[in-house]
Amino acid sequence: MRVVVVGAGYAGTIAANRLAKKVKSAEITVINPRPDFVERVRLHEQVAGTGAAAVPLASMLSEGITVRVGTVDKIADGQVVLGDGASLDFDHLFLAVGSTAVPLPGAVAMGTWEGAEEARAALAELPGGAAVTVVGGGLTGIETASEIAFGRPDLRVRLVGQTIGASLSAGARKRVLTGLERLRVEVVEDAVARIDPGAGDGGGDVVRLRAGRQFASGLTLWAVIGSVPDLAARSGLEVDDAGRAVVDGFLRSVTDPRIFVVGDCAAVPGSRAACATAMPQGAHAADTLARSVQGRRPQPYAMGYTGQGVSLGRRDGLLQVDRRDGTARRLHLAGRAAAVIKEQVCRYAKFGARTAVYAWLRA
Repeated sequence: MRVVVVGAGYAGTIAANRLAKKVKSAEITVINPRPDFVERVRLHEQVAGTGAAAVPLASMLSEGITVRVGTVDKIADGQVVLGDGASLDFDHLFLAVGSTAVPLPGAVAMGTWEGAEEARAALAELPGGAAVTVVGGGLTGIETASEIAFGRPDLRVRLVGQTIGASLSAGARKRVLTGLERLRVEVVEDAVARIDPGAGDGGGDVVRLRAGRQFASGLTLWAVIGSVPDLAARSGLEVDDAGRAVVDGFLRSVTDPRIFVVGDCAAVPGSRAACATAMPQGAHAADTLARSVQGRRPQPYAMGYTGQGVSLGRRDGLLQVDRRDGTARRLHLAGRAAAVIKEQVCRYAKFGARTAVYAWLRA
């Protein structure tokens, strides 16, 4: 059985390792645009210089799994066409290309390895007193602004978002704002209308808000993750309005049941973009294929959320307790203890992807 896994993030990596463990005869090839496994939950550390977010992909995959560094141009009938013109046949395929960010002109995209590396290099060149603007009020934006303020206290850091921490409870939002204030992060709750690159004094950006306010920025980072790669649509798979592949209850494409779609690029009702979503989906899809190969009845996918975690620098953090449907409860934990637990959660995600040992709460 020939299996191709497109994308080696959390979902793709755990799917490949779990299948290799359960179906010894499977010939598994992982296609990834870089030879590294990137911990997206640590990209803010990579940018700020407080940590590293990448390890060699080979160190994350089980023995016998083939790694092919490259991009996929199209998924055809039982075949993937690579960007260099080569092709690979498959009996089953896991599509796990994740999500991406499309910034306004003048901003550097967070949430991607390339954007994080560009941001890290640009940040290192900024002199003390320069202004850094992070656009995006979600957890990615909060962590990025916090980490830069913690790692570079000589900079003036600003966080701009329509609502800061909208997915959190009212009490948790208030605590996040307190943590940002302690790090001297200026918070602006508004939407960005446009960015004028190089229009400020000294060649910096001018960030213009919808309310009419504007300010100069030595570096502008876009921390809004709002789109997915168009590989599924380009390949003729049915997608939703956001471009995510439509799947059945077993995470199989409704267009081609040989294709499992997992992670941010899968249109699973009630799911949110997070490694806490990608890991159960990748594991479950591998289990489903293994059950089919072994002649056993597959089980429909189901998972429930437990909470959300956000770091506020290296010594502070917040854990939001959620209902299983992902909505926030009133309960949250904050401070150094929350930062320690958040770190352990990140380590567990990497451990689970590498070992294929992972458990999750059922819906």
